[in-house]
Amino acid sequence: QVQLVESGGGLVQPGGSLRLSCAASGKIFSINGMGWYRQAPGEERDLVATITSGGSTIYADSMKGRFTISRDNTKNTVYLQMNSLKPEDTAVYYCNAMIRTDYSGPNYSYWGQGTQVTVSS
Repeated sequence: QVQLVESGGGLVQPGGSLRLSCAASGKIFSINGMGWYRQAPGEERDLVATITSGGSTIYADSMKGRFTISRDNTKNTVYLQMNSLKPEDTAVYYCNAMIRTDYSGPNYSYWGQGTQVTVSS
């Protein structure tokens, strides 16, 4: 079994910062792409940012310059540093990882349980 556990969400004022973490554990042979997505009430789940095992990143346009995704491959952990937060960033943030559980198997997509981020004064 593989688990992704997120942490770091909470309530922050507009203009503030938060750092999300997501640690993968369990039967892991290798982790390829990792990423963050978010879902606001009544909305679809949208891409925030992704990062490859080699460190290449992709960001949604509205996050460029404010959010930074990074990962520590030694800890099987992905991070999301969020700065200059806005009320419209309020959402549940989910991490995702493409994980191979043995050397010959395919990559499977795993999701964390989500962490609430609320930006409000």
